[in-house]
Amino acid sequence: MQMFLPFMNGFNVILAGTIYKALSKIIAFVRDQHPSIFKVFLFIAAVSIIVYIFPREGKFKYEFQKGKPWAHVDLFAPFDFPIYKSDQDIIEEKAYVKSIQLPYFFHNENIAKSAIDQLAENGEQEVNRIIGENKIENIDEGRAVYLLKRAQEILAEIYEKGILELHESIDGKGDEFKLFILENNTAIERSLGEFYTIQTAFDALKNQCNDLEENEADLILSLLQDRIKRDIKYDQETNDFTLEQELNKISPTEGLIQRGQRIVSTGEVLHEEEYRIVNSLKIEYEAQMGNASQQWLILLGQIILVALMVLSLALFLYTYRKEIIRSDMRIVFLLTYIVLFVLGAKSSINIENINLYLVPFCMLPLIIRTFFDIRVALFTYLVTILIIGFIAPNPYEFIIIEMIAGILTLFAVPHLRRRSQLFVSALIIFLVYSAVYLSIGLIQDGSFTETNWRFLGWFLGSALLTLFTYPLIYIFEKIFGFVSDVTLMELSDTNNKLLRKLNLKAPGTFQHSLQVSNLAEEAIRSIGGNPLLVRTGALYHDIGKMSNPNYFIENQNSDYNPHGELEPQESAAIIIDHVISGIELARRNNLPDIIIDFIRTHHGTTRTEYFYRIYKEQRPEMSKEEASTFQYPGPIPYSKETAVLMMADSVEAASRSMKNYDGESIEYLINGIIDNQIKEGQFERSNITFSDITQIKKMFKKRLMSIYHVRLEYPE
Repeated sequence: MQMFLPFMNGFNVILAGTIYKALSKIIAFVRDQHPSIFKVFLFIAAVSIIVYIFPREGKFKYEFQKGKPWAHVDLFAPFDFPIYKSDQDIIEEKAYVKSIQLPYFFHNENIAKSAIDQLAENGEQEVNRIIGENKIENIDEGRAVYLLKRAQEILAEIYEKGILELHESIDGKGDEFKLFILENNTAIERSLGEFYTIQTAFDALKNQCNDLEENEADLILSLLQDRIKRDIKYDQETNDFTLEQELNKISPTEGLIQRGQRIVSTGEVLHEEEYRIVNSLKIEYEAQMGNASQQWLILLGQIILVALMVLSLALFLYTYRKEIIRSDMRIVFLLTYIVLFVLGAKSSINIENINLYLVPFCMLPLIIRTFFDIRVALFTYLVTILIIGFIAPNPYEFIIIEMIAGILTLFAVPHLRRRSQLFVSALIIFLVYSAVYLSIGLIQDGSFTETNWRFLGWFLGSALLTLFTYPLIYIFEKIFGFVSDVTLMELSDTNNKLLRKLNLKAPGTFQHSLQVSNLAEEAIRSIGGNPLLVRTGALYHDIGKMSNPNYFIENQNSDYNPHGELEPQESAAIIIDHVISGIELARRNNLPDIIIDFIRTHHGTTRTEYFYRIYKEQRPEMSKEEASTFQYPGPIPYSKETAVLMMADSVEAASRSMKNYDGESIEYLINGIIDNQIKEGQFERSNITFSDITQIKKMFKKRLMSIYHVRLEYPE
């Protein structure tokens, strides 16, 4: 079999790769051919991942805290259950067991036997060697034999008592301290004073030699000093085993609550004893919910709840933000963000000494608001908080605190465009967290005596983590291709390299773009939208004119018009090409797709009307194919911002050729241009209403009258 393992491993890799490619093709096919099904799949995948993250244990339906009043109906025991000891009680009992545990030592008889046998076998040679090396005198052969025998007797006597290894378990203990000695697999209880240590063994050796001459005592000491060793050693394995057995005997419970017994009444404060009983019921309840049949029901409940929450988000987007539903990438971003925060919440709950409030939940609406509008940010945030509330330790408190903090932060910093705003948002988050938490404590306790002040530290940590919003915005921009207000601010700077180039090569177009950006920005403010986005898009919408600036009237400084030398079709091709050239130039300069969309859509599918009419006069019977050469390639605008830009661009350009700048003429011009665009269906894909268009017309009129200094006539 071993020889086939490399082949099998290689086959598994190939098989996995094949399956991955097949799944990728299936997903790509569904995404391209059945986009609606693919979007449903994305939401189902998000629900599945969230449910997978959720714990499978049943959850006790009552929330309670030590020292706080019981805020629910009277609680009766639904079944018999034991009262669990507190963690502190268990710790103290374990400490007591460890303190009274008698240590175990192992008696190694081989050490004594080996030392005594070696002395008997080599003692005579050792005596002669010591006498010779140390030049000990006055010891004849008979005396030497006696001293050797005396040394053997002393050594045997010392080992008979035993030499104990010093260990922390007996350090500082008196002679009466008890310990166990293991001999032949039998534990014998002995007193500490019955044994020698190395030091007391040598002291006993010296005492035994007191009746000898100094040179004779030195001989015996030299003979035995390397043969006195510890033969009773601490038995770590046995001590660990016996201690574990004793610790396992500690019961985690004390007492029993009978079914039907009243546990706590409404309003009763949960002191230590009451808290332990309620917590014991919670432990038993969740343990009983852990069986297989209950887990399936728990899973079903989680699927239904999470699916309904995600469905509410999908319906909100479908009803009010269809442009998000149309984009797979935007859906993936929102769902991924929700999943990441659910995962972060679950991890913080599982990690000891980490609090759920350390997770910077308020970062979620701030980042989403950077890429979408405030309603999407708020709704997504609320859905996320409600989902996490299913697994939060104190869901009601958690939802209230996070909901208020997120909403106030979102409205306090509606547009994140400067780094300083992050510090403001962090301060707001900390203050709101703290205020709401302390207020809840006052409602529950009527004082701060039971307040857990450590929570303020968790709130501060969460607020500080919010400062990482800026780098995360940059990462999400790169991953999902979004554009934040920060990037739009950078792009709308007229000192930008591409805009400076436009000003140099096509100054008239640059001034036209500035006027269009002002018109469009004011208009979008009046109807609701992203003013910074439409302003930035307007600044870049005509950059394609840099290819042939003199063919556009705003850049012509003399009476010479190069179109006079061209056929209408050729002129139309040059004019239309500024859209295509603009797209190419934008891509070469790495402009975001959302800005390129303004270039693509600012003329929609309209015609170059001037050259079309000239050609029609020349050839009244022109074909549809010929007529199409005068039409912009499109597409038509798809959002409020792109629609407003089309209106502003056409109105501003046409206003330059007006002869009379009175209010009536300006209004007539605006109505004629915009109504014609509506008639051609240019705004069918943009979510703009007739009410919005009426407001835009009013704003354009007001702005143009201001530009051309038209005085309002007041009634007498």
